[in-house]
Amino acid sequence: MSSTAVHSLRQHGIQATAQRVAVLHAVGSRPHVSADEIVDAAQADIGTISRQAVYDALSVMVQKGLIRRIQPVGSPARYEDRVDDNHHHLICRICGRVVDVDCAVGDAPCLTANDEQGFEIDEAEVAYWGRCPQCVEQGRESTRLDPAPRRRREPSARPTTQPGVGE
Repeated sequence: MSSTAVHSLRQHGIQATAQRVAVLHAVGSRPHVSADEIVDAAQADIGTISRQAVYDALSVMVQKGLIRRIQPVGSPARYEDRVDDNHHHLICRICGRVVDVDCAVGDAPCLTANDEQGFEIDEAEVAYWGRCPQCVEQGRESTRLDPAPRRRREPSARPTTQPGVGE
């Protein structure tokens, strides 16, 4: 087990197990990774880990603030370990690529509601939509109404649902 991952888990009050370390490594391996991609990476790392164990680990890590869950419209949930700043996301309407972009304002919330309706606002979630440089270069066109594409799993993979969603 990675001492850095073990330390991060313990620092956030999470018991460090081989499964949780593998999940944290998968999230840190590249930004904006899906649960399916995390399952595949964790299984490659430690051998056997159930899909439910991955979802459970992701849930506790999000609750404890170790990782962040984002879910762009029309896309599966994605996870990232960049949590200690106020940043937003650029999302390609054509290929679904997601990249980080620093907030122009800096402090959360970076937007001010016209009428706060009595809410104490502490965060604004911003997603910028458009075409990534590769899709622009390839001349791939999109309409503003195109949803982000869903990434397809390999044919051998079984479809699953996330616990608590759609039940």
